[in-house]
Amino acid sequence: MQASGVIPILLNTKPIALHFHDRSIMIQCLKGRILQGKIMFKGQTIWITGASSGIGEALAKQFVQRGASVILSSRNEAELERVCSKCTAAFEGADVHILPLDVLDEAAMEAKVSAACAFTGQIDMLINNAGISQRSLVLDTEMDTYRQLFDVDFFGQIALTKALLPLMIKRGSGHIAVTSSVAGKIGVPLRTGYCAVKHAVMGFFDALRAEMVPHGIQVSTITPGYIKTNIAYNALVGDGSNFARHDKNISAGMDVDECAAVIVRGFEKGKPEIAVGKGLEMFGLYAKRFFPRLAFKFAVKAGGVD
Repeated sequence: MQASGVIPILLNTKPIALHFHDRSIMIQCLKGRILQGKIMFKGQTIWITGASSGIGEALAKQFVQRGASVILSSRNEAELERVCSKCTAAFEGADVHILPLDVLDEAAMEAKVSAACAFTGQIDMLINNAGISQRSLVLDTEMDTYRQLFDVDFFGQIALTKALLPLMIKRGSGHIAVTSSVAGKIGVPLRTGYCAVKHAVMGFFDALRAEMVPHGIQVSTITPGYIKTNIAYNALVGDGSNFARHDKNISAGMDVDECAAVIVRGFEKGKPEIAVGKGLEMFGLYAKRFFPRLAFKFAVKAGGVD
């Protein structure tokens, strides 16, 4: 007995209707061989900021493994060379490019977009992953430190996104992602500025997602909990200098390569928001919504997450 009907699917961010009159095609759909919102990265160009270490570096390896061309950006060109060498050594035929970028240099954004596009012809996906954290009480934190957090973690991401968006809109496809944090959902001690900026990031990119629907552009927010990176070591203290110590919660967190694999699977499934982590901090995401008092007590005790 044959089945018939219509299944709406999304290919290259443009919705189409798939008509089927063969049971085998229906079975393939049910098995996930044709997936709603599936993103195929092979042959695409992925631009990653903050790619010299941590989540950015781990994401680069994931995308290269999937056959994508990857553009690595950060201020540290020497570390970008290291990441590039690791990717090309681990994956035969890897197409990896280096584009130094300071997200504070707003005037250079259009030129950097042009340089990025020159590598392969277009940018299919931008992952705004550059950022810094904080480790200081509000009374000990100078206003310049708060401004630095917002300039790097918020305005820098917006400036690069705005510079690239017109090209994606003209093409009618593309994908913008940003790394936020569980701290963008829950306020915690020693991170007043970091929590504020990550809440702002979530608000901006959630709103951007709604604006981009008519243009066929996807927008994803990434919400990590404790991930084993150097984010605590590089965090700012009250006077703007580095914390220069490791955080025990971060050190006990999810492996960064495991984190990157979860994130990429989230992209492949078309998730608008990707929560990733393995500790109790992830419970805070649900507690904040359904048990806000419990979430507050948890935040005070836990001291926060990056």
